[in-house]
Amino acid sequence: MRSLAILGGGGHARSVASSAERAGWTSLALFDDRSPEAWERGPWPVSGSTDDWAAAVEAYQGVLIGVGDNVARLALHLRASGLGAPATTLIDPSASVSRHAHIGAGSVVLAAACVNVQAQLGQAVIVNTAATVDHDCRLGDGVHVSPGANLAGGVVVGARSWIGIGAVVRQGVAIGCDAVIGAGAVVLADVPDGLTVVGNPARKLER
Repeated sequence: MRSLAILGGGGHARSVASSAERAGWTSLALFDDRSPEAWERGPWPVSGSTDDWAAAVEAYQGVLIGVGDNVARLALHLRASGLGAPATTLIDPSASVSRHAHIGAGSVVLAAACVNVQAQLGQAVIVNTAATVDHDCRLGDGVHVSPGANLAGGVVVGARSWIGIGAVVRQGVAIGCDAVIGAGAVVLADVPDGLTVVGNPARKLER
């Protein structure tokens, strides 16, 4: 039996669990720090809090973070690593990942996604449903590429940045750390650290 702990209990955790099940993990347990009243119903039980998982870390052959928030996901991943939990990555069987790509520990590549040759993903990265990361892209720790987003070749994305659903990033563009690319945005130029851009072509979001 291959036993996997997933830290998180919301929709993303269940997406990770679904891909893990398809990838051959046979026993799945979710751990969520919200109160039991807030735990979402689903095919896999929420077995307790992340502290409960930490107290039984040796019972699981792997651990993944099922949290969408980039900062929280990366923090949980580093906590798990510090406890000596096995370094785990997840690639959905329907995804296409080049054997010449590097997928960092704690990262997930979900259903129908594509990661191409010599792409490099850091730790705790999400390449979500049907997203594409083309050749020679470099994604820092904690990045989230949302469903249907497309990164052309040679794109660089800094740590903890979020690429919104359906966004498109032109080849060779550099996106800084903690940046947000809005849903459907078309990014044609570099994006500095911490900036939110939206639209086609993408421009700074005026608040």
